Amino acid sequence: MSEQDANARFVREAIVEPDAIARARAHARELGAAPISAAVGAECAVLAATVAARSIVEIGTGAGVSGLWLLRGAPNAVLTSIDNEPEHLAAARSAFQDARIAPTRARFIAGRASDVLPRMNEAAYDVVLVDADPENVIEYVAHGLRLVREGGVVLVPRVLSGGRVADPVQRDAVTTAYRSLIQETQQSPAVLAALSATGEGLLQLVSVADRD
Repeated sequence: MSEQDANARFVREAIVEPDAIARARAHARELGAAPISAAVGAECAVLAATVAARSIVEIGTGAGVSGLWLLRGAPNAVLTSIDNEPEHLAAARSAFQDARIAPTRARFIAGRASDVLPRMNEAAYDVVLVDADPENVIEYVAHGLRLVREGGVVLVPRVLSGGRVADPVQRDAVTTAYRSLIQETQQSPAVLAALSATGEGLLQLVSVADRD
């Protein structure tokens, strides 16, 4: 086992996932949903805590897993969760009840993100998590950066596309979109960008004033 593989395994096994999130994860897998990993969830929780998030948007519910991690880091926040799969939204509601999250702290919207996001208020949120429809990731991130306040965070898990982004031979539409997103945000004066290789990968973008 390489040093990189050993480190990844250690990180994966070191994360202690709260019981309610572990139960949500098991249910998500039964539904065929693909929730974020515990390692990425823990990073999201820390980032939500760091910005003292009070208002969060997630695009794709992960059947409740990602929302629970975000609210773990931001216990005073209200989460808006968008998904076009009613079954996943129902699972998320159930997971939140199981975790004893007050109903007033979560709003679930059924529909395509491309239809919902344009109607949401600009610069009104602290965190936006983009985890749905990877073929539309660039569009969703653009919306996310519009929705977050200055200093707010846009999070994009799965951005390494299972190792495909690092392989120059891979040129499918989704891999190319992730690769372009990483390159463009690294060069943009409107964001500070960091890329974590933990779990399935996490692109972290902080909205800042144009520094040019």
